[in-house]
Amino acid sequence: MTAHPAQSTHAEESAPSAEAEDPQTLFGLLETRLAASVLSDATKAMLREALGDVEGAAAAAAPRRVYLDSVSVAGFRGIGPKAWLSLAPKPGVTLVVGRNGSGKSSFADAIETAFTGKSARWDGLNPVYRSNWRNLHNGAAPKIEVKLCEEGDTKPSTLTCTWAGDDVTLPDIEFKRPGHGRGAFGEAGWQQPLTDYRPFLSYSDLDRMISGKPSQMYDAVAKILGLGKLTGADDLLQLLEKELNTALKSAEAELPGLVEMLSGLEDPRADAAIAALGRTGAPDFDALTVLVEGLPTADAGHLDGLRAAAALTGPDLDEVGPAVDRLREAVAVLGDVRASGAEDAHQRAELLAKALDHSRRHPGEEACPVCGSARLLDDAWAERAADQIAALRQEAAAAEEARSALRRSVDAVRYLVTQAPNWLPAALVDPWEEWTACRGIADPEQLAGRAENSALVLADACAVLREEAVLELEKLDEGWRRCVARLAGWLDRARTAHAGKPRLRQVKAARKWLKDVGGELREERLRPFADHTQRIWEQLRQQSNVDLRSVRLNGTEKASVRKLVMDVWVDGTEASALGVMSQGELHSLALSLFLPRAAAPDSPFGFVVIDDPVQSMDPAKVHGLAKVLHDLGQTRQVVVFTHDTRLQRAFHDQELAVTVLQVERGDRSIVKVERETDPVAQALKDARALASTTDLPAVAMTHVLPGICRTVLERAFTEAAWLRMHRAGIAEHEAQAAITDANTLREIAALGLFGDASRAGDIYRELSRRCGPQAVGLVRQCQEGAHPTGASMPAPHRFVDAIAVIAENVRKPEDSTP
Repeated sequence: MTAHPAQSTHAEESAPSAEAEDPQTLFGLLETRLAASVLSDATKAMLREALGDVEGAAAAAAPRRVYLDSVSVAGFRGIGPKAWLSLAPKPGVTLVVGRNGSGKSSFADAIETAFTGKSARWDGLNPVYRSNWRNLHNGAAPKIEVKLCEEGDTKPSTLTCTWAGDDVTLPDIEFKRPGHGRGAFGEAGWQQPLTDYRPFLSYSDLDRMISGKPSQMYDAVAKILGLGKLTGADDLLQLLEKELNTALKSAEAELPGLVEMLSGLEDPRADAAIAALGRTGAPDFDALTVLVEGLPTADAGHLDGLRAAAALTGPDLDEVGPAVDRLREAVAVLGDVRASGAEDAHQRAELLAKALDHSRRHPGEEACPVCGSARLLDDAWAERAADQIAALRQEAAAAEEARSALRRSVDAVRYLVTQAPNWLPAALVDPWEEWTACRGIADPEQLAGRAENSALVLADACAVLREEAVLELEKLDEGWRRCVARLAGWLDRARTAHAGKPRLRQVKAARKWLKDVGGELREERLRPFADHTQRIWEQLRQQSNVDLRSVRLNGTEKASVRKLVMDVWVDGTEASALGVMSQGELHSLALSLFLPRAAAPDSPFGFVVIDDPVQSMDPAKVHGLAKVLHDLGQTRQVVVFTHDTRLQRAFHDQELAVTVLQVERGDRSIVKVERETDPVAQALKDARALASTTDLPAVAMTHVLPGICRTVLERAFTEAAWLRMHRAGIAEHEAQAAITDANTLREIAALGLFGDASRAGDIYRELSRRCGPQAVGLVRQCQEGAHPTGASMPAPHRFVDAIAVIAENVRKPEDSTP
């Protein structure tokens, strides 16, 4: 990449570097104070853990600086076809100049949008402004491409910004770094630095910096001072403190319930537990442990037997009683069926059925095959036999249903007869055997009687045994055991909570140390920032009677009332900065606050982009701004977009290194960027272009060309006048007034040659001395171009060349000139 000559000529200057004056890093300051503190080793270890690895964090804090190499824009705002803005990716100042509407601010917005996804100037504007952001002539596929040079990379990285929709605030941003391929912008790791060390500043930003909430101004400065790291460490410690406090309070909240439970027992062990719980300072955990672990126990087998006995239920009389009743009813029904002869109906029905079947198979037989009777088994007999068979079978079915009901009732009673459990108290052995024996009784009526009786006996025996077991269990310490179970659960939690008391004290000591040291570090870290702000203000204030005495942070990062305070004095009287400063002074103060943030050593951005910083500034402050930007350019790449020619002139007048890029917008939003050497050379370029143009009217040579050459001389004499008055220590506003009051070419020449417009009569003699006698005639020719007759111009090219020689000779004043 080609170096810019205008920048390299001043590379050796020893302007103060904001970075060189930065104090020890925040991590170094913390470690120094921590090592010297009287805190315990455990508390120091806790703080180091909360703050993170000091050495690792300090190493990671060193940023990889990134500079702007170029930006290409197409279809975005005022730029139609693709246009390029090439920059030198190194410290130095570049002015991007052009008239309003030339497209220069479109470049500024494009750079900011590629990094942040939007431009700050859009905030608060009418939505119509944001909806018409595409270029009218070539906005079909808007695209921004920013080339970046990052330290350690041999090739540039690229930020590409495109849009799939019409919302300008929703671009698709892609980041491509050499050797790492393409990825999302988040992979660059610049999101937080873009907030902390925002490298973009527009005219609207200047207003917001001053008109923003005091807490927002506080937060912006606190972030670059690294104070947020202290807040983060305190947040971690606060969470730990809350956790330890919560455990302790929870254990203490259970104490009243435990005491109330123990108070309900008439037991000396409960009294001892109450005394241990109420010990001054902390419960006597050792005594409580002895009580819990030393609980006397009865024989385990005996306790198991009692618990089993207490759980025995025996026969369920609500089920046995109805089942026995149903069995007895079934026995009675079957007895009635037998008494009615229905029991034999089935056999008689079968006999008749066989006889009927025989008669049908032997229709000619004349005698009964059984008795030999001569009576015939005729059709009438067959009809009577069929009816009798149906009636007998109906009686047989009723008998079968009675027998089935009886079987079911027997099964139901036997089902309720349960086997004895594996463990059975001696008192229940006989009753349970009697109850179990019911399953082997075949006679239904006998089964009903024995089941009913044995169930009643066994149920009563179980009830008596349960009551006795419960009473004995209570006698065997079940009440105390329930207390012990709850006490043991509380004991584990409470022991852990009280064991955390030393750690809780360490946390509180660590937080107090952070609070105390935070105030000291805030002042120490703020001091170079405030000093840098004051140095910038001193250069910008020029003839202002406002003296910036200090910049302070009031409050803490967590306080609801916190603000950045700027103490000013006006003619020796203390006042509020925002209340007494003019608009230009406020903008100068905003610059004084912005530039130290942008120049912070922890920022990864080696560049600063400023758009329209000159508005509302008087000439003196413009010259001061040029000095400030020049100083910043020693450590940062400073790119300034402006349509105000005063800033460019201020750089030239003070002989400050600067690169000037001219932006011009033609038809259909075609934007071109050309490097501009200086105003004199630009006017000479216009003159030579006119002299080389053929077929022009005669007036172009007799009137227009002399007028352009007159402009060349005016710019040269004006530059000399600025330099002469600057070297003489004349204030910029006085110099500006003198130049503005010089109306004629001779008066401007007198300012440039002598520093005194009243010596217009001496300019020809001085021109002859410095440039030769022919110079007087050439100057007069330039003046004659304004007359109706014009100036004779036989050799336009030689005339322009001669004017160029004069301009180069007079544009810098001679030290020996009286």
